[in-house]
Amino acid sequence: MKLKRLFICLFPVFLFSCVSGNDVKDSRTVFSYNEAAGISSLDPAFAKDLSNIWACNQLFNGLVQLNDEMEIIPCIAKRWEIKDGGKEYRFILRKDVRFHDNPCFENSKGRIVNANDFVYSFMRIVDEKVVSPGLWVFNHVEINDQKYSFSAPNDTTFIIRLKEPFPPFLGILSMKYCSVVPKEAVDYYGADFRKNPVGTGPFYFKLWKENKKLIFRKNTHYFEYDNGHQLPYLDAISISFLVDKQSAFLQFVQKKLDFMSGIDASYKDELLTKNGTLKPKYKDQVQLVSQPYLNTEYLGILVDLENPLLKDNPLQYKEVRQAVNYGFDRIKMIKYLRNNIGEPGLQGIIPKGLPSFLKEERIGYDYAPGKAKSLLKLRGYDSGNPAKIKLVTNAEYLDLCKYIQYQLNEIGFEVAIEVNPPAALREMKAQSKVSFFRASWIADYPDAENYLSLFYSKNFCPKGPNYTHFKNAEFDKLYELSLKEVNVGERNTLYRKMDKLIMEEAPVVILYYDQVLRFSQKNISGLGSNAINLLDLKKVRKVNE
Repeated sequence: MKLKRLFICLFPVFLFSCVSGNDVKDSRTVFSYNEAAGISSLDPAFAKDLSNIWACNQLFNGLVQLNDEMEIIPCIAKRWEIKDGGKEYRFILRKDVRFHDNPCFENSKGRIVNANDFVYSFMRIVDEKVVSPGLWVFNHVEINDQKYSFSAPNDTTFIIRLKEPFPPFLGILSMKYCSVVPKEAVDYYGADFRKNPVGTGPFYFKLWKENKKLIFRKNTHYFEYDNGHQLPYLDAISISFLVDKQSAFLQFVQKKLDFMSGIDASYKDELLTKNGTLKPKYKDQVQLVSQPYLNTEYLGILVDLENPLLKDNPLQYKEVRQAVNYGFDRIKMIKYLRNNIGEPGLQGIIPKGLPSFLKEERIGYDYAPGKAKSLLKLRGYDSGNPAKIKLVTNAEYLDLCKYIQYQLNEIGFEVAIEVNPPAALREMKAQSKVSFFRASWIADYPDAENYLSLFYSKNFCPKGPNYTHFKNAEFDKLYELSLKEVNVGERNTLYRKMDKLIMEEAPVVILYYDQVLRFSQKNISGLGSNAINLLDLKKVRKVNE
C-alpha cells in the first residue's frame, strides 16, 4: 500500500519529467482524457475500436486524412491522380515526413518515409499471419499471381490498382489501418510493436502502464503547419483508464481531465437539461460541442426463412416487422431517455450527416399504433392472440428496450427481453443465433455504401456484416451499380433507392441517429468535432491556469 501511495505521489513529477526532462516548467501543456474502454493495441493494424483509433491517430499518419467537414485532404501524399476509369490511384508523397526517433533505427534517428514504406505497411495488413481486422479495406485491390497491386516505382510515387472502380476507396484510405509503419520497428519489436509504436504522427510514444496511464510527447519534427506554426501545440497527452464513468466524470468536474466524450446514464441528468443543453451550474466551467454522428442505432431482425429461428416466429412476416416500426414513439424516447441527444430514427439506415440523407423525403416510420394494429391483424395477431417475440440486448440499452417493450405490448405484441454481455451478443449476431437484436453501425468511412453493405446478399455474416441475412435481387442490382458509379449525384440517387427498399422490407427498426457530444474545459481550444468522432489533438491548445 505504501508503494502504491508513493507511485501516486510521484507520478505527476514523473509525467512532467517525461515532458521536459529535469526542467519542469509551468508553461508545459499536457492534455488529459480518460479511456474507460481501455486500449488493447497501439499498432494501427489493430485500430478497430474507437479507443485504439483515437490513440493511434496521435501517433500515425496515412496517405490522406479527413477534415472536420469529412472532406478528404492530403496528408503524407501531397497530391494524387485517379486514372484508368477509377481503377488506378497514383499518390505523390511529401519528402519531409520522418518516422519518430527510436532505437530501431541507426543512431536512433528516425528516417524519411518513402513509397516502399507504404507497400510494406499495406502488405502487412493483408498478410494472413498478422491477422489484422483491417484486411477487408483492401478487398477491392487487384491481385495478380497472389500478390496485391501495391507498387512504388520510385521513392515518392505509390500506386494502387483496383479490380473495378470503387468510389469510396479514397475515403477508406483515411482509416488508421492504412497508416504507414517502418519495417525496422516491426522487425525490432516483433509482437511487442503493439506497445512500442513508431509512426510519423504529431506525438510520439513515451510510456504505457497498461490499464493505468499512457503518455505521448510532442513530435518536434512533425511536418504539418497551422498558419505558419509547426504542429502540434500541446507538449504531451496523458490518457488514464478509469473504468467507472462516474469517477471519470468527477475528475472532469474537478478539472483533472481536460476532455470527455459522450454521455453516460450515471451523470446524464446532472450535466444536461432534458433538451440536451448544459445545466446553468456548468455553463461557466464547461464547453459543449455537439453535431450529428455517423452512427445509426437500430434493432436488427433476422429475415432468412431457412433459419430455424424463424419457424413459427411472427417476425418472418413483413407486416409484423412493419408493425414493430410503427409501434413505438421515437420522439418521446429520445426526449425522455436520452435528453434529446440524437435524432429520432424516422428515416432510413443512412444517418444524418451524409449527403444521401434527405430529411424532406420521409422513407421511415412515424409512430402510428393504429396502423401497427391493422398490420398485425392481417397476420392474425391481436391482444387476444399476441405476436410473441424476444428482443436481445445488452445492459447499456436496457432502458430503451423496456420502453419499446411497453409500447409494443400495448398494441398486440408480447415482447420478452433477454440481456447478454456485449461480446456474447456480438457472437450471437455473427453466428445468426438471434432473431431480434439491438445493434448499431458506426461509419468506418464517410460514404453511405458503408451502411448499405449491411444488406448486400454476398455479405452474409459471419463472412460479412449482413447480420439480418437480408436478400433482395433488386437491392443487390442497385448496390452493384452504385459501386461502379463515379458521379456523386447519381450514386447518391442509387443509395436513396436502396435505403427506401430496405425500409419497405423492414429487416431493421431504426431507433435514432446519434450525436457527437464533446465536453472540454474552458482553457481548451482548437478541439473541433466531426461526424465520425475522430479525436485529433494536433491543433489543440491549452492555457495553463
